Amino acid sequence: MTKTYHFIGIKGSGMSALALMLHQMGHKVQGSDVDKYYFTQRGLEQAGISILPFDEKNIQPDYEIIAGNAFRPDNNVEIAYADANGIGYKRYHEFLGGFMRDFVSLGVAGAHGKTSTTGILSHVLSNITDTSYLIGDGTGRGSANAKYFVFESDEYERHFMPYHPEYSIITNIDFDHPDYFTSLEDVFNAFNDYAKQITKGLFIYGEDEQLRRITSKAPIYYYGFKEEGNDFVAHDLLRSTSGSGFKVSFRGQELGEFQIPSFGRHNIMNATAVIGLLYTAGLDLNLVREHLKTFGGVKRRFTEKIVNETVIIDDFAHHPTEIIATLDAARQKYPSKEIVAIFQPHTFTRTIALLDEFAEALNQADSVYLAQIYGSAREVDNGDVRVEDLAEKIVKRAKVIDVDNVSPLLDHDNAVYVFMGAGDIQTYEYSFERLLSNLTSNVQ
Repeated sequence: MTKTYHFIGIKGSGMSALALMLHQMGHKVQGSDVDKYYFTQRGLEQAGISILPFDEKNIQPDYEIIAGNAFRPDNNVEIAYADANGIGYKRYHEFLGGFMRDFVSLGVAGAHGKTSTTGILSHVLSNITDTSYLIGDGTGRGSANAKYFVFESDEYERHFMPYHPEYSIITNIDFDHPDYFTSLEDVFNAFNDYAKQITKGLFIYGEDEQLRRITSKAPIYYYGFKEEGNDFVAHDLLRSTSGSGFKVSFRGQELGEFQIPSFGRHNIMNATAVIGLLYTAGLDLNLVREHLKTFGGVKRRFTEKIVNETVIIDDFAHHPTEIIATLDAARQKYPSKEIVAIFQPHTFTRTIALLDEFAEALNQADSVYLAQIYGSAREVDNGDVRVEDLAEKIVKRAKVIDVDNVSPLLDHDNAVYVFMGAGDIQTYEYSFERLLSNLTSNVQ
C-alpha cells in the first residue's frame, strides 16, 4: 500500500538515502529541513522530492513521520507540534529496524569504513540481483521486489540496536564519539550487543584485538591479511596508481584474483569482507569479481577532481585512523607528488580526546594546514581546546588557515591537496578551487 512519508530533517545523510529509497519504491515522499545547502539535497531534487521549510503545517495525522535524531521539541516546531497533538513519529533507526524484516538484510557496522564498505557491497550485489540499499553518503535505492537489503549500521548512541540482520560485517572497533561513549570498553559493549542480534553470519576484521572479543549466536568468519586465525585471507597484494589487485583464500582454498579501482590497504580489507560475505551467502564469485572492478566509490570518500591541473581530494575522514587510511591511499595513487593535508577537526570533545592521535596521523602528510574546529550543535565551546593546540603538536609545519584566505596553499609545487573533515571543510575546498580558477583567468 502506498503511503505518504514526511521526513523531519530530510537532508541528513541517512535520512536522504531512506527518502530516495522509499520514493523509488513508489511511495509519496516529502521532507523539511534548514535552508542551508547540503550535498545530499541534489539527489532529492533530481528525484522531485519536495524539501520544505520547517512548519507545523507539514505534519498531518495520516502521514508516516520519520524524524532526524538531532531534532527535539525544544528546537523544532514540527516535533513540538506532533508531540502536542499526539501525532506519532519514528526515529530513523526505529523505522529501519522494522523495515528490514521484509528482506534478507545485510548490515555494515564499524567505527571506520562503514560507508565505503556499504557502497562496495551495494554496488556488487545490486548488479547481481535486485537489491535495495541505504548508504551513509546519502545514496539510496529502493525496489519493491528486492530480495536483499544492504544498509549502514551506525553505532552512535547505539542506534543499531533495533537491527537484527541476517548477515553483518564489522570493520573495526575504535574509540570515537566521546560525547556519547565513555570509553573503548563502552564502545566494545555496544558492538558486542549488536553482534548478538545477527542471525546467519558475522564477518569480522580478524586483526582488530577488540573485535576478537566479540561473541555471537551466528557463525563468525574472520577476514584479514594474516593467514593465522583468519578464515578469509587477502594476499599477494599489487598496489598501483590505477588501483589494487589481490588474491583471496578461504581456509586454505584459493578463491582467485580480484581487482578494485580503489586505493589504500583499508579498501582491500573492505572488499575482502564483501567477498567473504557474498561467498558465504551463496552468490556467484565470478559475478562478484566482475562487478568489484567497476565500483566507482561513494560520496566524500576519496573523491577527486582536477582544477587548473591541480589534484584535489575530498574525504570525510574525521578520526585519526581514517586520516591515516586516506593519506595512505593518496600516496599509493600519487607516489611522486607532495601530499598536502588540509584538516578540520570535528567536535571539541573528539579533538580533546584524540589530540595526540590527530597529530600523529597528520604527520603522515608532507605539509599540514588546519581549519578552525567545527563544533557540534550538541556541545558548547568552553575554550578548553583550540586548533592551535593541535598545530603545535604536529612535527611537520602546520599552519592555521582561514576560509577567506587559503592562498598559503599555493606555496606548493607538484602537490595533491587532501581536504579532510566532517564539518564544513568543503567551504575551504571551494575557496581554494575559486582561487585556482581565478589564477587561470588572470593568466588568460
